Amino acid sequence: MHPETQPASPSLPDYRTHPRAFLKALFDAAVHSAQPQHGMRRWLPQPPSRESGGRTLVLGAGKAGGAMAQALEALWPQDAPLSGLVVTRYGHVPPRPAGVPQRIEVVEAAHPVPDAAGLAAAQRILDLTQGLTEHDLVLCLISGGGSSLLTLPCDGVTLEDKQRINRALLDSGAHIGEMNCVRKHLSRIKGGRLAAACAPARVVTLTISDVPGDDPSVIASGPTVPDTTTCADALAILARYGIEVPPAIRTALEAGRLETPKPGDARFAGHAVHLIATPQQALEAAAALARSAGLPAHVLSDEMEGESREVGKVHAALARAVARRGQPFAAPCVILSGGETTVTVRPRAPGVPRGRGGRAGEFCLGLAQALQGEPAVWALAADTDGIDGSEDNAGAFVCPDTLVRAGAAGLRIDDHLARNDAWGFFAGVDDLLVTGPTHTNVNDFRVLLIL
Repeated sequence: MHPETQPASPSLPDYRTHPRAFLKALFDAAVHSAQPQHGMRRWLPQPPSRESGGRTLVLGAGKAGGAMAQALEALWPQDAPLSGLVVTRYGHVPPRPAGVPQRIEVVEAAHPVPDAAGLAAAQRILDLTQGLTEHDLVLCLISGGGSSLLTLPCDGVTLEDKQRINRALLDSGAHIGEMNCVRKHLSRIKGGRLAAACAPARVVTLTISDVPGDDPSVIASGPTVPDTTTCADALAILARYGIEVPPAIRTALEAGRLETPKPGDARFAGHAVHLIATPQQALEAAAALARSAGLPAHVLSDEMEGESREVGKVHAALARAVARRGQPFAAPCVILSGGETTVTVRPRAPGVPRGRGGRAGEFCLGLAQALQGEPAVWALAADTDGIDGSEDNAGAFVCPDTLVRAGAAGLRIDDHLARNDAWGFFAGVDDLLVTGPTHTNVNDFRVLLIL
């Protein structure tokens, strides 16, 4: 394992002599800026007054759920009642800080394909909304990954159905807004239904964005905000990607019986939604660190979407233009981007195992293939939650000698792209970035260093 997988040193590595460690330090800065304790305090409401008899209930889901719950426990007045339930991904509960008593239950479930533990947690969360009054406050802690973790299928859809549909959506190349539109309409808790169940209590949602555009109705399939998408939209998406649903569900969608609560619904009156961490903030934190080393840093966008390998090729073209012609930016410099790309899983020949990898790795495959060993370009792409897809790495590095080392190891990048096997390729050249769960999630992080 490379030294850059260890905790970052207090000093910033020199980008000229230690480019990989420098890129990892930029990733660490982005992740650090997105930790929930940094942005939560300013958005916390006052607890219900003792005279009202109201209580504060915490409900939540997402990869950052454990860290968000701990941050809230540390910031909430110790003499104010606080209880609730949050579900996060397996292995994503951070160590508990000393001196912070646990008041919110945190449970774990599967991601990206839901499991029975997530189903049980979602039912318990919905059950906790029973009996709420206008004097109560519900704090909802929502972060990316909540769509899979907060699984409560509508009537007529089994957990097995949801798992199959989820896998098909993940493999289809559908973008996150399309996937979550379908998920909302096949759920009893997403698409604003959780907040509607909390009525007449006041609901304040604190959310960490992992989606392009920071739309709260897309983050974790928007369990606490009104939904503008329709059953007809969900049907169109299913048809576009050739995804089958049970006949009774198709009939219910066609009849509009699975419609979500819409803007203007009185049950959302007085509710508030606050973004406590965003992809743009994380990219700006990384850019600021690069500039502190005297290196110009350019943030392209935090909303990039598209096929991962193709986005990688576009980044390669930009990097070559900078390295060879000094356009549109002068070298040396850093170029950053974020967003959420997609991976369309290709059909495999009989007997060929399914490839391993995620969006960041596939981006790096496309980037490395297009760069062809460009000598002045180093890169890192990683998921800010620390897990690329369903693997054990956050992402991967692309170095000027990556393809040379791959050839020496008998690895052909075209073969790995054909079977969506980014993990196998970068593991074979020791270019994986392994961090473990980061306890936040502001989506894709990509950085190019052009010397």
